[in-house]
Amino acid sequence: MKNAQPWKSFVPMAVNLLLGIPAIVPIFLVWYVLSNGPLAELGLTIRDPNEDDGMLLWLVIVVPVVAGFAGIWTLVNIWLRRRLFTVPPPYPYWLACVTATLAPFFVGIGIG
Repeated sequence: MKNAQPWKSFVPMAVNLLLGIPAIVPIFLVWYVLSNGPLAELGLTIRDPNEDDGMLLWLVIVVPVVAGFAGIWTLVNIWLRRRLFTVPPPYPYWLACVTATLAPFFVGIGIG
């Protein structure tokens, strides 16, 4: 890689770490729906006894939040990849971006 600038590899990771902070909300919402719905039906989790509104209400809330965040995240990463890299990056770009986005959620779980 001739004329490669090392900072170009760190910019997507920093941006995705910052995107990971608001990603805590959609990730938590997905976990909440899964733990009170399908995973509770399989016996892997215990259903929240106060959750008696049904799953449709949660899906009406969760789907737009997750779809909105996923759209923003995808557009930002496509723009970064096209803007910073003329050749494919030297690492699996999308896997690294997903990992950097999930890192704040798992750090929060580890601390809490």
